[in-house]
Formats: sequence, C-alpha cells, structure tokens
Amino acid sequence: MVDISGRVWSHKWKIDPIVRSLIDTDFYKLLMCQSVFRNKRDTQVTFSLINRSSDVPLAKLIDEGELREQLDHVRSLSLSRGESTWLRGNTFYGKRQMFSPDFMEWFEALRLPDYHLERVGDQYELTFEGSWPEVMLWEIPALAVLMELRGRAVLHQMKKFELQVLYARATTKLWEKVETLRGLDGLRIADFGTRRRHSYLWQDWAVQAMVEGLGEKFVGTSNCLIAKNRDLEAIGTNAHELPMVYAALAKTDAELAQSPYLVLSDWQEEHDGNLRIILPDTYGTQGFLQRAPAWLAGWTGMRIDSGDPAKGAEEAIAWWTSRGEDPTKKLVIFSDGLDVQKIVELQKQFAGRVQTSFGWGTLLTNDFRGLVPQDRLAPFSLVCKAVKAGGQPTVKLSDNPNKAMGPAAEIKRYKRVFGVSVQTPIEVVV
Repeated sequence: MVDISGRVWSHKWKIDPIVRSLIDTDFYKLLMCQSVFRNKRDTQVTFSLINRSSDVPLAKLIDEGELREQLDHVRSLSLSRGESTWLRGNTFYGKRQMFSPDFMEWFEALRLPDYHLERVGDQYELTFEGSWPEVMLWEIPALAVLMELRGRAVLHQMKKFELQVLYARATTKLWEKVETLRGLDGLRIADFGTRRRHSYLWQDWAVQAMVEGLGEKFVGTSNCLIAKNRDLEAIGTNAHELPMVYAALAKTDAELAQSPYLVLSDWQEEHDGNLRIILPDTYGTQGFLQRAPAWLAGWTGMRIDSGDPAKGAEEAIAWWTSRGEDPTKKLVIFSDGLDVQKIVELQKQFAGRVQTSFGWGTLLTNDFRGLVPQDRLAPFSLVCKAVKAGGQPTVKLSDNPNKAMGPAAEIKRYKRVFGVSVQTPIEVVV
C-alpha cells in the first residue's frame, strides 16, 4: 500500500501528476461523450469553472504557473493501448462493447483542446470552448487539478511528521466511517468522489478501504482508471449537462419544455435496456414527473441529486405507483452531499419500499475537516459547468435554489416554462 504521507513529503509532480490519464475521469462522462458524439457532435459549448465557496481564494492559494503546468500536462495525455483495450473489450453493466468502434477511434486520437485562464481578483477564471464532445472531457480533470493544488498548497507548509500524523488521522476517520456502514443491511454503495477528491492517491486508497471493509456492499467506482487498475465495476449513467445543453439549443418555449425528454429519448435509443436511470431535478423534479411520457415509467430507477433526498425518494415512489409500476422493483440512487449519518438514515427509511444505492462523493474522498488549523483542508464547493451552448446561455434550476445557475432573465423564463414556483433553499455542503 502506498505511503501517502511519504509520497507527499518527497513528491515531484512529474512522478505524481494530478491527472494521470484521460480515463482518470468519471464513467458517466465517457458514456455521455459517446451520446454527444453521435447526436450533437458539432455543437459549440463553453464550460466554465464556478467556485461556489467564494471564501476560498483560489488565486491566492494556487500559483498560476503551477496550475498551467498541470493543465498543460492534461493536454498532453492520450489513451494508452491498455486503456483502449479495456474500454473496447470490457463488459460494462453486463454489456460488451459499450463503446462503439467509431467513438473509440475518435477518442484514441483525442488530445484535449486549449483552455483560457486568467486571474480575476482572488479567483481564477478558467474556461474551455469548442465542440461539445471535446470540451466536456475537461470538466473532471479541471476540477481534480484545482482541488488537489489547493490541498498541496496547504500540505507544502507541513513538516514530515505533521504529514504522517495528518494522514494517520484521516485514515482512521475514513475507516471508522467504513466500520459504521459495514453493519448496514442491504447497503449498495459506490465511490463518486473523483471531481472533488483530496488527491488521486487518496481516492485510490479510499476505494481500497471500501473494498476491504464492505465487500460486496461496495459495488464499484465512478473513476475509470481506478476501476481498470483495481478490477472493479465502473459506475455511472448521465448528468445535468445533457438537459442543460439540449435546453439551451431549444428555439421556442414548447421545444424547451420537451428538451429534458428528448435527452432521455436519445439516451434510450443508444442504451436500450441499459443505464436507464432518470435524473429529474435539472428543471424541478415535481414538474418533470408530472409531464413525463409514459415510457419513462418503465425505466430502471431514478437518481436524487438535490433538494431533500427523502422527499425526492417519496416523490419517486408515488410517481411509480401512480403509473402502475412496483416501487420495490425500482432503484433510487442518492448522490447529493452524502456522509455516513445520512446514508444510514436513508437506507433504514426506505429499506423494503424501494431498492436503494448510494453514490458517495466528496466526503468519502476528501473529508479532512477538522484535521488542520483553520480547517484549511476542508472540502469546498467547486464545479465546472456548461455555461453556453450554440451561443445561448445554459440554465439549471435544481430542486435546491442554491444550486441554480444562469442569467436571471433566463432563470425566470425557465421557471415559467417548467412551472417551478417557490423552492426551499438547502445549504450546499460540497
């Protein structure tokens, strides 16, 4: 097992680059990328870094030269032969050849496009512009680079034994969480922590701890590189990015109202019988379910990613029941800001009523809260989102208004089109 504190102490970035591979990313990005490659290949999209935690001054903490070095390293990466073989030949979700030959030929030739970086006050403005399937693959590595560089800035100030004590405490903290989850009947849980991880080495260690501590209750990781190297299931389906871009491309209010379902129609055509998980909250779960076409009720399950998770699961159960479906045969995936206490609570609340699974993210792979003075290693809310598509701004409403994004006038229009009224703000933890 890697001595992480020793590696941090003696680290040289060319030995431990923050992003080591183009598949050091989340599985859902590759699945979505293939869908975009087939359906919207020439769409021009802009992604932008958004620091929701404005009290974390990234431009003061992270050296611009070091940031550029790491981003340039990401641009130098391409698929290795072994990575290509794994993607082409592995079985994902029971399906061989999940990735088509034409997509793989494109991906094997890919180098990520250029970026735009400038300092604005105490923050960095980092954007990526270009064809959608190319620039979308910047999201995860960009977040991983910023998160880890911020952590390295703190770790660089610590001495050798301080680092050893820090990682001993973090290791104990994580293992105690694993021990709590070990006794939870019926648990199914996956690692969703790539984008805001403490580091690649720490995420890899956390995954190994879950494998050893939870056995079959740990169902896999969203990180493709770790899944490949550790012979684990790669976990993931789709995300808010798809409906946000499809909606921005809509030319009328009527097209806008139908855009979330057009996304899923394209998805179903591509993955017939597989990966049929609904993510309903981009423009409000309640309205989405009320207007949903009949064929969506037959999908496998639903992911709850904003708002009150228990309320979201109750809405899902009620909707399936109203459509003549048996909720006990459906899957609810919880994935928003989870930690052990909430996982235990939700599992016990919905056991026997619906099948449950948990995508455990930042507080699995980056919970260093309370371990250094001033809490300088506490995780914070950093995202990289599609902010423009086809020349038009994107909008996300969410079930939590604190996660909403887009120009005020467009948010108002989207709320009218999708029938979203008063929402209850919930603190965004990570």
